[in-house]
Amino acid sequence: MTLKQYVKKGSFFKAVVEDGSDIIFVVDFDGNIHYHNTSVHETLGYRSNSLIGKNFFDYVLPDTLEDLRRQFRQSQKRSFSENVEFQFRRKDLAYRFLEFNAINLKFKEGLDGFILDCRDIAQRKESEAELVRLQKAKEQFLANMSHEIRTPINGIVGMANLLGRNTSPEERDTYLSAIKHSAENLTVIINDILDLAAIESGKLKFEKIAFNLQDFLPSLISTFAYQAQEKRISIEYEVEEKLDRILLGDPVRLNQILINLISNAVKFTQTGSIKVICSIERQQKDIYWVRIDVVDTGIGIPKEKLNTIFESFSQADASVTRKYGGTGLGLTIVKQLVELQKGKISVKSKEHTGSTFTVLIPYTIGKATKISKLSPRNTSEKKEAKAAQLYVLLVEDNEINRLYAKSVLKNWHCITDTAENGLVAIEKIKSHEYDVVLMDIQMPIMDGYETTKAIRQMELPQGAVPILALTANATKADVDKCIASGMDDYLPKPFTPDDLYRKLFTELKIAPREKKRKKPSDSTRKLYNLEYLRSVSGNDEEFIREMILTFTESIPSQLEEMKNALASADWAQLARNAHQIKPSFTLMGLTALRSNIVFIEENSKTGTRLDEVAQVVSAFIDHCNIILPELAKEVLPA
Repeated sequence: MTLKQYVKKGSFFKAVVEDGSDIIFVVDFDGNIHYHNTSVHETLGYRSNSLIGKNFFDYVLPDTLEDLRRQFRQSQKRSFSENVEFQFRRKDLAYRFLEFNAINLKFKEGLDGFILDCRDIAQRKESEAELVRLQKAKEQFLANMSHEIRTPINGIVGMANLLGRNTSPEERDTYLSAIKHSAENLTVIINDILDLAAIESGKLKFEKIAFNLQDFLPSLISTFAYQAQEKRISIEYEVEEKLDRILLGDPVRLNQILINLISNAVKFTQTGSIKVICSIERQQKDIYWVRIDVVDTGIGIPKEKLNTIFESFSQADASVTRKYGGTGLGLTIVKQLVELQKGKISVKSKEHTGSTFTVLIPYTIGKATKISKLSPRNTSEKKEAKAAQLYVLLVEDNEINRLYAKSVLKNWHCITDTAENGLVAIEKIKSHEYDVVLMDIQMPIMDGYETTKAIRQMELPQGAVPILALTANATKADVDKCIASGMDDYLPKPFTPDDLYRKLFTELKIAPREKKRKKPSDSTRKLYNLEYLRSVSGNDEEFIREMILTFTESIPSQLEEMKNALASADWAQLARNAHQIKPSFTLMGLTALRSNIVFIEENSKTGTRLDEVAQVVSAFIDHCNIILPELAKEVLPA
């Protein structure tokens, strides 16, 4: 059979209309159904031909019927109408979202009717509704966060202003206490966000160390005793006798989970009690599935909110956030911490009666005799001994952050150098060997990423110095970018002294080593890298020689033009000069200096940070005058 015969015979009608996935109706202008295909059964549940003779409008959601009739009347005036949404009653009486394109047979055949090609859009409508719901939740979260962050900041600023006046020692103590309390509240909010970012970045690590619930719970419960006493509610715990065993797992993360759950219970309970009940759900060989129920007699959670209570940016109600505070991230963090340990979390709740959060986590039954304590084991004396003589380069542009980090390092008897930007850091690393570099990310002139890349191009041992990012950016993309640039690890801001100590000495295992000065000429030579030039030229020595000669001969005149443009404050000309020479610095592998060119070009073009531009141009020209003679030596006869 030829295609022409296939079409003439009408065989395609069955393939396209009868067996197609779209629902096809043929209706007159009054809505009477004259035909429908078999797809009606699959999507709407009606048997073949069972709707013929019925009226289409009788199956449309009544609330939308008038609007659909109006669209029908409008469609009678057009040969084709598309994307008309409606809800059609299924056989099981539920309504299904559909969308039709209508072919007006009046224009085609002179008949008062439509061919309605209908598509099932239920999934799309659900996705749209979910997107709207999540967007509203996110907007509410941002509004809550704005309030939560502004409140402690307002307290800090207000109290700091009061401290600037003539105050008595008692008033100063009161104001300092208020500042400390506000700062702690702000830290809790920020840590919630950072915890979630760490979890979602996949960088969270779990320990497998020994602990015992009978030893673990008393200190945890005692931290809430004062709050419970203030509210006149009781807080108790029970541990099943069989659970008085050594378990292997991560007690720090369990502590984090229970702190979130118990603090919520205390927050939302006005009368009655809170109980923490630990038991064995089941045993599989050498694994206990530990069940922990946190039971309260608080305000409870509405039934319709139970499905979303663990989602990011979500609390049971916006009014709850306004009344009780919080980021709405606590339960999200708890859920992910539980599931990352191959556990489960669930909740049962009744409004005005209370809630029960149930955590199930598998722990290996241990045989160790030493039990991990959650309190810090490193005394200040141990820290001083371990950190003494550690040679640290702190690269940070913010003066307050520098002061804080320097003070922490000073308490540990570290020897600390500072650099306010990446360019200064590179100059210091060229002439010194450091045990570790603490690297800020967002800095003027040269940021942490570019600085790290430049350091990694240096000769050993400078090029291999451990680099720890200190960054307020803690998303997965930011963390990945830190690692990709050559950094060894990252520590999110704000951090405590214990956070920094753990990162340096427990995870990175930094230790002082014997240092020696490095010849300046060696470090200067490594400011350029000809590997890229060799790669693009196929290691053509003649081509490389010509490129280096061209570069060393042409750049001095360009530098002179830049100096003149700077002297006459011709920022547009300076931007053009920087743009013109930028590609050749990439070709020569002058990564550090190329970052300066980008800074000069962008800020000269926009007229921003011009004081810094002047400084960078002067430093840039000085560096070029050092590097150009070194590059020229590359083309001298051997």
